[in-house]
Amino acid sequence: MANNSEEQQNNSTRSSIMEWKQMHPLHQIAETPTHKLLLKQWLKEEELINSRIALKETQIDSTRKEITTLYIFFFLFHSTTLMLLFNSSSPSSCHRSWVPSLCSLLFSLGLIWALRYKSDVEAHVEKMLQREKEDKGLLGKCVEELKKKGLEFDLLKEVDALRRAKSLRVENKEVRKWSSRDFVSLFFFSMACFSLALMRVILCT
Repeated sequence: MANNSEEQQNNSTRSSIMEWKQMHPLHQIAETPTHKLLLKQWLKEEELINSRIALKETQIDSTRKEITTLYIFFFLFHSTTLMLLFNSSSPSSCHRSWVPSLCSLLFSLGLIWALRYKSDVEAHVEKMLQREKEDKGLLGKCVEELKKKGLEFDLLKEVDALRRAKSLRVENKEVRKWSSRDFVSLFFFSMACFSLALMRVILCT
């Protein structure tokens, strides 16, 4: 009798295990508090990452618009200044040419500094955006694995792997080389020097 009861108990346990395994992984997650809580946390974190990505993309767009505005101000200022000096130049204005030249130089240096600052801000936000997209990719893989495996998903192993992937993500610190921002700054500095030379020619000839 004892053996029969043990066999029946084992059979019922096996059948319950088989039924549990045959359940859909999402049903298994719904019936397990730990897996269910982890899935909710990861889905919430995904929403937060998506909102941060959208915010950083908006910041990049606004920064690029500001950079374009600074480009327009630079060329508009110098073209307007040269036209005014050309129309109002006289033989006696050569010895006072240092005044507009100094103003032009200061304005040009200020705009170049603003352009470089905005370019650095854009590059920094782009790096942060890339990090957020990498985090989203790592988290998305874990969510898909959890939904696919159900109770077979090893919480300790997978969560630890996700943490290691985030912590081991180290930026490659390479020797700083010339970038496009450096060439843009050099171009605008050359344009400023060319504008100074044109001012001198206009006022002294």
